[in-house]
Amino acid sequence: MYEQIARNKRASLELLAGVVGVWLLLGLLIGFAITQTAAGGLDLLAVFGVIAVIFGLLAYYRGASLLLRVSRAREVGHDDEPRLWNVVEELSIASGLPMPRVFVVDDLSPNAFATGRDPDQAAVVATSGLLHRMDREELQGVMAHELAHIRNYDVRFATLVGVLVGMVALVSDYFLRSTMYRFGWRARNLLGAIVLALALALAAIAPLSVRLVQLAISRRREYLADASAVEITRDPLGLARALEKINGDPRPVAVTNRATAHLYIANPIKRASGDGLFDTHPPIEKRIAVLRAMAAATARPRLADSSAPTATVLSSP
Repeated sequence: MYEQIARNKRASLELLAGVVGVWLLLGLLIGFAITQTAAGGLDLLAVFGVIAVIFGLLAYYRGASLLLRVSRAREVGHDDEPRLWNVVEELSIASGLPMPRVFVVDDLSPNAFATGRDPDQAAVVATSGLLHRMDREELQGVMAHELAHIRNYDVRFATLVGVLVGMVALVSDYFLRSTMYRFGWRARNLLGAIVLALALALAAIAPLSVRLVQLAISRRREYLADASAVEITRDPLGLARALEKINGDPRPVAVTNRATAHLYIANPIKRASGDGLFDTHPPIEKRIAVLRAMAAATARPRLADSSAPTATVLSSP
């Protein structure tokens, strides 16, 4: 599991670098296509670089607050939600993390997510439906899953890359529309024609490609967070039962949207998730199966240990 955490962190950095690289290349090609000069391409590349830094800093320092506001989450204390607060506090101690801020979203659909740039600036969020439907062991499994996302720095990655992916999509869409319908840019020579064709091709495929890679990594992170939650609670069945209850509730989370859906423990928009390229989460049935297999694997050694003395006695002369 620790090797997987290290691998995922490397993949996060690679994806972040890849998205920034696509963003800068898009700026270079669009600038050259518009001005038909190398200087124009470099100028727009520099502009895109400044924009990436500004939006990256905004996402890093203010992204969590924005997500909480968009989700209509209200902060609660021990007196407001004592069971939730106690569970998060116990799990924070068990995982060695600072106590995060605790929020509740007033929504009947059971679900949860975490956000924050690092463990010292983190928050966990549960819907009111989750609090009503889960027993203590199930609530521990869900909250341990969210704390695992914080410990693995998944939430920082999701916020930063989400902003950059959105920027690539917006600029690509604007370039395609303005090129085709508004400005009617034309290449002045063969090189200009090649660059314009490359810019159009990149603008067309860039949003889709970076989004697919982002979703693929997001799905892997859900499996890792499930395993990390079991490490914290020592109870794979609690989380498995919680996922079954979440999967059995057909109601979507009313306050969510496609920009925030990947943050939740289970798809808050469409319960019946498959295993397609555009799914934000792996199939919940597969996650439950993995957790039950983990429970069976941990139960077998106990059975073997308990039967060892009997076997010794029977084999004695």
